[in-house]
Amino acid sequence: MPQGRGIIRFGHDFTGGNGTAAALDASGIQAFGVGTEVYGNTVDESGGILAFATGASDNDNAVLRAGPFAPRDGKMVVNARFKYSNVDTSVFVGFSETLDPTTPVMPIEFATGTTLTFNGTGGMVGLLYDVDATTDDFRALMGDAAGGISDTGALGIRANATLTADRWFEATVILNEDGSAECWLGDSGHADSNSMNKMRLIKRFSSGTLLTPTDLFFACLIIENRSGNTRTLEIDYFEGQGGRDWRYD
Repeated sequence: MPQGRGIIRFGHDFTGGNGTAAALDASGIQAFGVGTEVYGNTVDESGGILAFATGASDNDNAVLRAGPFAPRDGKMVVNARFKYSNVDTSVFVGFSETLDPTTPVMPIEFATGTTLTFNGTGGMVGLLYDVDATTDDFRALMGDAAGGISDTGALGIRANATLTADRWFEATVILNEDGSAECWLGDSGHADSNSMNKMRLIKRFSSGTLLTPTDLFFACLIIENRSGNTRTLEIDYFEGQGGRDWRYD
């Protein structure tokens, strides 16, 4: 008897040829951007790496997206391992209710060094790095209706990550059936007592106003340039799961 039919899984490990937008779409992942995104291979890394580059105009971006999924149908998860080519960029990984494939914008970004903008009217949760912030860091954020919710705070929850270009990060964002969420980050600047790299829970959003379980969300990984120059996100994997609205296993 088939098992696991109540779960929809998506993902790509980019082993072998990384193909084109059409090839990614065939794997359940949409790829698009503002400007002309470029699909390449990283040849000096093991395991297969997609080199996903933005166009060269300021605020051009490149997006991987899967879904949509609804929290009410089961726990949603997105996992990604990536590194950015230059620090003058912005990266978001998580879930967004609003993400137009024709003119995509970062779900959350810094309008000024100390002012966050939650774009669109939909919900969102994830980890954001944006060089436009006064203090550079990955930050866990949850928002809805163009503002922060739960206990996101004015500037999000800092990861205190070690930030340099060409450095691998691993991220996991979980959106639960009740609209609560967790943001996890791994970077080689943090290790446990046995000097082993580890994933760290940056924030569990579980109090106050949470996301609406009946809303639809896309899993996404986005890079946007902040300098009017092509910027590249090297992606080792982008994968996760969502639930179905029926579970007759």
